[in-house]
Amino acid sequence: MKASIVLVVLGTSGLFSCAKDNPEKALTLENSTVLFGSYYDECGGEQCIEIYKLDTVTQSLSEDTKDDYPTSASPYDGTYVARTTAEFDAVKDLVQQIPLTLLAKEGVVIGQPDAGDWGGYYLEVQNGEERRYWLIDTKKENLPAYLHSFTDVLRARLNQLQ
Repeated sequence: MKASIVLVVLGTSGLFSCAKDNPEKALTLENSTVLFGSYYDECGGEQCIEIYKLDTVTQSLSEDTKDDYPTSASPYDGTYVARTTAEFDAVKDLVQQIPLTLLAKEGVVIGQPDAGDWGGYYLEVQNGEERRYWLIDTKKENLPAYLHSFTDVLRARLNQLQ
């Protein structure tokens, strides 16, 4: 029994060492910029689209002022203004909450974001030249289980910034 546990631990440690051998192929959360927010199409006012930029290198938070509706065609292109250090401190842990399973996920759309006017979440991770983004449903029943707790945290952090 103990021998099989050791083999499993040794075997899985090899899975994680690949990223160190080929860092340009691995998207990581360390020293990254994370864009996150929510959007609603059938909505009126400035609160309909809220996208933020969390930079772990400069330890800063900015808010997008363009408020364009995110699409699956390309990553979000915003214009950002700085937010306070206190607001950065309130959301800086969001980076550690992103499930690593998501980083390996193929495709951009997860669930049916904003399909029934219930909105969607936007998430993007930029690390060096690597840039991945996702449009995520706000309804848990449309999401894989690995995203449930993350979307709870994301919703809470967005509420803190309003």
